[in-house]
Amino acid sequence: MLRISNLIDDARCFATVRQMRWPEGVTCAHCGSAQVKKRGKDERQPERQRYQCHSCGQQFDDLTGTIFAGHHQPLKVWILCLYLMGLNLSNQQIAKELGLNKDAVQQMTTLLRQGIVAKKPAPTLWGRVECDEVYVVAGHKGHPDAVQKRGAKDAADG
Repeated sequence: MLRISNLIDDARCFATVRQMRWPEGVTCAHCGSAQVKKRGKDERQPERQRYQCHSCGQQFDDLTGTIFAGHHQPLKVWILCLYLMGLNLSNQQIAKELGLNKDAVQQMTTLLRQGIVAKKPAPTLWGRVECDEVYVVAGHKGHPDAVQKRGAKDAADG
């Protein structure tokens, strides 16, 4: 059986993250300085580059400060999960495809969605903006009579 996770390369995943995160060159994840130097590679993920900032002295790597940091799943699994989410697969289908526990996939998809929402810019309204009226009824759970329209209630009483 062909597994989709065998078709993607860890090195390309890290290169893509670097390019998307730092299109103008690597900057410190802590202070934003461009004065950084490479400090070797991660022992468990050799494609994961480490850096040290000359300005603040902090060390960081390709994933520091991202939703991918601090998790045990390899980056390529996160990228594949994101891709499969884009195909509108359910968490159960993604879990089966990636060979993961459905609870782990649930956590991953939740974090990915939150990360996407956090990066989405706030909408800017301009020109003429119109809004329709909305009436929202809330807080009447279990009491359908309290939600009933006034006109219908008055007609029933009359």
